[in-house]
Amino acid sequence: MATPEEFLEQTREQGLKELEDFLRIPSISSQPERADDVRRAAGHLAEQYERVGLENAEVIETGGHPAVYADWLRAPGKPTVLLYGHYDVQPVDPIDLWTSPPFEPIRQDGLLLGRGSSDDKGQIALHWQAIDAWLKTTGELPLNLKVIAEGEEEIGSTHFEEFVTANTDRLRSDYGVVSDTQMVAKGFPAITYALRGLVYFELRVEAATMDMHSGQLGGIAPNPANALAEILVRLKDSAGHILIPGFYDGVRPLTDDERRLFAQVPFDEADVKKTYGLQSLHGEAGFTPTERNWARPTLDVNGIWGGYQGPGAKTIIPAWAAAKISCRLVPDQDPSAVTRGLREYIEAVSPKTVRISLTQLSGQAEPWVTPVDHPLIQAGQRALKRVYGKDPALIRTGGSIGAVDVMTRRLTPDCLLVGFVLPDCFAHAPNERLDLDSFYLGRRAAAQLWSEIATIGIPDRTPTSLPAETRA
Repeated sequence: MATPEEFLEQTREQGLKELEDFLRIPSISSQPERADDVRRAAGHLAEQYERVGLENAEVIETGGHPAVYADWLRAPGKPTVLLYGHYDVQPVDPIDLWTSPPFEPIRQDGLLLGRGSSDDKGQIALHWQAIDAWLKTTGELPLNLKVIAEGEEEIGSTHFEEFVTANTDRLRSDYGVVSDTQMVAKGFPAITYALRGLVYFELRVEAATMDMHSGQLGGIAPNPANALAEILVRLKDSAGHILIPGFYDGVRPLTDDERRLFAQVPFDEADVKKTYGLQSLHGEAGFTPTERNWARPTLDVNGIWGGYQGPGAKTIIPAWAAAKISCRLVPDQDPSAVTRGLREYIEAVSPKTVRISLTQLSGQAEPWVTPVDHPLIQAGQRALKRVYGKDPALIRTGGSIGAVDVMTRRLTPDCLLVGFVLPDCFAHAPNERLDLDSFYLGRRAAAQLWSEIATIGIPDRTPTSLPAETRA
């Protein structure tokens, strides 16, 4: 009888074909016209979970796009782990920058190209294949497992907390595992111990009820596009320092130990500039690029539009202009306080000749951090070292995963974030790709993870050790 690791080596081609079938479903959660495709992807995933031997596989309604659940709870006395991933994907625009159709995955130079290949369908697939390896070769898992796949992560996990609240008893576990993060480099694994939070807004600036002739009213009517530019340029100085009063209140300073850990993680500035076509890097003085990306808050304009954008000329003063703005927040920042401060500051600096509205989009994600000496983190370190032959880096990440905050508040205070994709996977961008060597090693690491977590046992949860919302 083969071992789980041998089974995974023997089924590489099968596993890749399974992922390719999953990638062909355009499960774009942000586009209403793709709602049926999102639901189809949920059904497909439930079928995979049932096929590999998980039990109680179900597509569950959430009030938005559905979630997918399955479990295997036949290991009495062993810990129960909740494994999270998301099956929804980002839009594909701009489509003309793709070198191949985004939902027709192709293999090229050791890569698999396709939307969702790394974020996050590839990581969901490697986990179901690791589970398959255990059940096919041993008939059991070394611990109890609950699997949840969300369909709204890419739109801010809009209904996830509501879903968790309605299913708390069903989902509550001893530990959580999330694979929606990245490695340091090829062959260099990582465990993520902190995430930035996120708040997101749409700023709309209006001056009139209709577009105006720029000859008849030029020099008389206020121009909302100019006013929007004036507001945006006042948000940060030329060095990238955010000018909103109180924005940096509560930012947890980096410790000397963290700075040493960060410095051990390779960062190739020339490679980053080449990969993304950057002229130069930019950001706060006094911090390395890694420190700025992982441990400092940001404010970015994500899009600007308004006025005439078609071919040729159209001489108008637009009636309105708008922008989308996001802030990535770090541990100990208060998202509600940041939101209030941004709103008050924009109102203060806006020209009085226009009307402004600032709308918060989707739910906010809290920053998250966990102790690096936790037994769950140590179990992850052992599992990764057995597969990759080296200690994983302990890193933060600049991104946000709203579900992690919900999971740690509502279900389990202990969560391990371990990903198996590379930093240059072009997640959210054209030509998203998955490194196939990393995919195959990731399957082995996922299989090893369950046996290592099983060894740390069931945690002693006294009432005072649980979050207040869980105790309630």
